[in-house]
Amino acid sequence: MNYLQAVQEITEVIPDIQNDLNENKTQTPYSVIQTFTDHIRRMIRQNERTLLFKSLKKMGKIYKNGDLLLKNAVENTFIYSLDNVTTFCNEEYRKAIFNHISKDLQKLYSKQIYTHGL
Repeated sequence: MNYLQAVQEITEVIPDIQNDLNENKTQTPYSVIQTFTDHIRRMIRQNERTLLFKSLKKMGKIYKNGDLLLKNAVENTFIYSLDNVTTFCNEEYRKAIFNHISKDLQKLYSKQIYTHGL
């Protein structure tokens, strides 16, 4: 899957994201994942669990099926922001969020957190 296919996948879950994606004239894997991450951040803050959990599942699918550029974008944008995004969540909500993240992304998150600063 390339980033154009990822855009199609994302808009299936969040149709109104298309406006934000269109605002960015030069779409790249990083800009697409950044926009998707921004929407996920908003969902977390607004406690929109149903859409959030679908989006997290979609992010896992994008990572699993994505080309190298998409995988790098997910790792360096979404995974990197997870800690910051979930910092102010209560423990139960944070666990619910991480339970809906794919095993591959959970492993990347753990690796990034535990090797940070080495």
